[in-house]
Amino acid sequence: MTHPMIEMRSIQKAFGSNEVLRDVDLAIDKGTSMVIIGGSGTGKSVMLKTILGLIPQDAGKIVVDGKDATAGDHDAFLARFGMLFQGGALFDSLPVWQNVAFRLLRGSLKRPRDEAREVAIEKLRRVGLKADVADRLPAELSGGMQKRVGLARAIAAEPEIIFFDEPTTGLDPIMAGVINDLIREIVVEMGATAMTITHDMTSVRAIADNVAMLHGGKIRWTGPVSTLDTSGDPYVEQFISGSAEGPIEAVR
Repeated sequence: MTHPMIEMRSIQKAFGSNEVLRDVDLAIDKGTSMVIIGGSGTGKSVMLKTILGLIPQDAGKIVVDGKDATAGDHDAFLARFGMLFQGGALFDSLPVWQNVAFRLLRGSLKRPRDEAREVAIEKLRRVGLKADVADRLPAELSGGMQKRVGLARAIAAEPEIIFFDEPTTGLDPIMAGVINDLIREIVVEMGATAMTITHDMTSVRAIADNVAMLHGGKIRWTGPVSTLDTSGDPYVEQFISGSAEGPIEAVR
């Protein structure tokens, strides 16, 4: 029997009186790319953090590869994931190769230093960076290069699941297109399951197999990216058109 790689069942999360997630149900099939769209502050990042166990849900259940995400060894659980953070989140004091190989230099995934460096250089090449970048510090790189380093780090440990948090934020349109193409190629090559959160519709169309619209703490619509423009859902239609008119109220 097949099962989704990630499944959220009636997930609820509130911070005080602010109900961020209200009975969220979502399934992501193995080897597919799901993109979560929605405005700022709608709970997209909270969804991601609850799956990782960084924020405990108040109610509901999260199942990863058929098993309760809260059961068993949490370090082993996290080892299955790779993550590209919104701001890059590179360690300023570490050279690029040590940033990429961060997980391979410590913990349960630890490898010999020389081997970890070789993996880092291989992954840097995969994202279009030359080996001479390896010994530079992040501050010496452009924003686009830093984003590529972050992507190399996300795939360094060959994760089964990769999360992308606003992967093109702060990039010019050309570099954003390069990063979108790299993400799509790498996810397909690795056969990984991907979850991306973004409000950039160009990224959505480049990365997604399936799309889910989150608003008001609920999944309002989900379906294949090919049906996005004909969804018939007023939330989706307003979001992708950027219209001020519709069920989504503009925050002033």
